[in-house]
Amino acid sequence: MTKYSIVSIISILLVSTAVSAGKSEVYSPLLGNAIGGYDPITYFIQGKAVKGSAGNAIEYRGATWHFASAENKALFQRNPEKYAPQYGGYCAYALSQGNLVSSDPHVWSIVNGKLYLNYSKDVRDIWKKDIPGYIGKADGNWPGILE
Repeated sequence: MTKYSIVSIISILLVSTAVSAGKSEVYSPLLGNAIGGYDPITYFIQGKAVKGSAGNAIEYRGATWHFASAENKALFQRNPEKYAPQYGGYCAYALSQGNLVSSDPHVWSIVNGKLYLNYSKDVRDIWKKDIPGYIGKADGNWPGILE
């Protein structure tokens, strides 16, 4: 394990305490904006994180979701479960370890048609070593970890 991996894991443990206090179903760090205001559709269509706009926003699961276009907003409204990140946008790896931790909208993966976010690139590198195993563990912890 590299020193960066160790630092990332320690950071997850420290941040998990702060995030756990909120225990919202959707991680929304910036003014209540899910994914920090990024458009969830663009991960699937453009293969990158693209900032959405307040002019194309909706409320879903207690958070505000921003979209880069009216078309993306309409796609999400038709099937939000398809496009919303797993585990409410919290770090998927941390969830697999039983921790509720923030995520970075620029550190993501699409696995079997589902969007997963991670805390950092170092954490995503760990996540990639056993994605199916970590998803299984995270599924077992979600949504009970919010209680």
